[in-house]
Amino acid sequence: MAQLENIEAIENRLWGSADNLRANSNYASNEYFMPVMGLIFLRHAYSRYLAVKPKIEASLPSRGGVTRPLTKEDFSSKGAIFLRDEAQFEFLVNLTEADDRAQAIINAMEAIEADYETLHGILPKSEYQELDNDVLGNLIRTFNDPALKKATGDIFGRIYEYFLTQFANQSAHDGGEFFTPVSLVQLIVNIIEPDHGNVIDPACGSGGMFVQSAHFIESMHKNPQDLVTFYGAEKNPTTIRLAKMNLAVHGLEGRINKAISYYEDPHDFIGKADFVMANPPFNVDDVDAEKIKNDPRLPFGLPGVNKKGSVSNGNYLWMSYFYSYLNENGRAGFVMSSQASSSGGGETEVRRKMVETGHVDAMVSIRSNFFYTRSVPCELWFFNKAKPAKHNDKVLMLDARHVYRKVTRKIYDFSPEQLANLTAIVWLYRGETDRYVGLVEQHLSHALEEAATSKVAMDTFVDQAQDLLNKLPQVDADTSSAFDVLRQDIASFGSDIDAKSTAWQQANKDNSGLLAFANGLEPIAETSRDLIKQIDQLYKFAEKRAKESGEKGLNKLIKGLDEHRKKTVEQLKLIRYFYKQAHWLQERFPDADLKDVAGLVRLVDREEIAANDWSLAPGRYVGVAAEVEDEDFDFEETLRDIHIELKGLNEEADQLAAQIQKNFEELGV
Repeated sequence: MAQLENIEAIENRLWGSADNLRANSNYASNEYFMPVMGLIFLRHAYSRYLAVKPKIEASLPSRGGVTRPLTKEDFSSKGAIFLRDEAQFEFLVNLTEADDRAQAIINAMEAIEADYETLHGILPKSEYQELDNDVLGNLIRTFNDPALKKATGDIFGRIYEYFLTQFANQSAHDGGEFFTPVSLVQLIVNIIEPDHGNVIDPACGSGGMFVQSAHFIESMHKNPQDLVTFYGAEKNPTTIRLAKMNLAVHGLEGRINKAISYYEDPHDFIGKADFVMANPPFNVDDVDAEKIKNDPRLPFGLPGVNKKGSVSNGNYLWMSYFYSYLNENGRAGFVMSSQASSSGGGETEVRRKMVETGHVDAMVSIRSNFFYTRSVPCELWFFNKAKPAKHNDKVLMLDARHVYRKVTRKIYDFSPEQLANLTAIVWLYRGETDRYVGLVEQHLSHALEEAATSKVAMDTFVDQAQDLLNKLPQVDADTSSAFDVLRQDIASFGSDIDAKSTAWQQANKDNSGLLAFANGLEPIAETSRDLIKQIDQLYKFAEKRAKESGEKGLNKLIKGLDEHRKKTVEQLKLIRYFYKQAHWLQERFPDADLKDVAGLVRLVDREEIAANDWSLAPGRYVGVAAEVEDEDFDFEETLRDIHIELKGLNEEADQLAAQIQKNFEELGV
């Protein structure tokens, strides 16, 4: 998720340009949302178009030397949409001041709607006529940001969430609604595996659940449009337009209806869903109990009514709805407030009934800072109406609060490998040992591949270091010794890698074979860490001696050596990283069977859950892991994190100061 590292800066630029519309148009804050999102849609659609176009063209049939033209069907099968020339973002970027940009954007939108019936009347068009030509030019250039060109995944939904937050003060959207972090959606998808039938999200927002489900199916080299049908409900008309745009930009279609899901079931879906996925608004307390008291989607009854005649908390309404939608083999995965798993009163009774069905499959605790707009922790709930009999009275409790990657000061997520390892625990729970073993094999294979790649990087670093040292009039004993020792250790390390690569080809890839191989790979992983220290030390020696020498023309060599040092160090880190991912699994599950791991996972029976007031909070059951000293503590990385935090605080301070000044000016102070 490299694009996330700069996402805050990108969002600030986008918002700055969008907010400029307020001063240069007649639009209110909640009105210029759509024209801005329309341009983001065109930008992202064009990026996906360019990403798949070469592969499509290479596979096109030809007759008599003539290749048939591209069609929209070609792009739909690749998770993108076809764009006529006038709908391609590059066309808009190249417009001059003499061109009518508003009309050009309208033409682009109309061209897309002409090819995609589901988008008729959805894309913004007339809104652009209210904007000055130069304002549109600035917006187009802003959204041509190189970082957005390279963005992957549901970046459209991510930026949508950011804009929702910014518009919240104008009450354009409910404060309780916010975009679901991609990591959490991916984990839900990995666990319920929505690969067929009807997939429903009754609080679909911008459609991120559907997008990640499609990516899951695409990873199996299948076309999601052939296997699943997406159904969504959303109460906000603007958000529905955004969801349809988000689906379209990924080459998908969905049946998304306007509805308030507390009171309506627009798809008449009771008992018909193969999969339910959702991130509903948390802790809503104004649902009219009288309107829903006889709703057939509430098989467990109302969770509690307050003096105003409203349901005290809507969390268990959502969960009841999700459960009722599932067919006899259906699975559900959804995000829920961490308070819900242990809440009292009438909610305890509903929770008891849920557990007693035997269909509560798993609970996963997530730490704070995963949501971009909220710092609250949450939990993922999973229902499975086709649980095997042996698990009927048990619930898998997984506490993932200590598993995370820090992306920025405010944003945490799961790395792809962390995500895979958490999923592997669920595989063991389901008895899918082969998938677990396959993942361990993949981690070890990646460690070896990165080790082989590191040999070239290290040799290049040594050659560049030699070039620099050769330019010095004199090299001291410490530097010479460090250079010679490093060169020898690299040669020895390379030999060890070659030997291990040969052994890998002959190793048994069953669980015991992988355990044995991992033990033999550990010295290479440890040596890679030692080599990083040696490389850093040699660079510091060489840099210091070069600067002390007073020789001219060495700055370029020093800079080049430093740049390659960083690349080499990052490459070496990958060896230990992938080894540690395999070790993380093997240390906890050495027999490739699910077992209790303190602080992480435990399979809990219904009797114990009942004894704990029917609480489904994983932390109550898994215990606390023994504190382990962090062997991989990285001082430079810690300093980088501190720098990121300080930079973020300074930016916030500047923004607040500017806002205060603006408020004073508006008050005439």
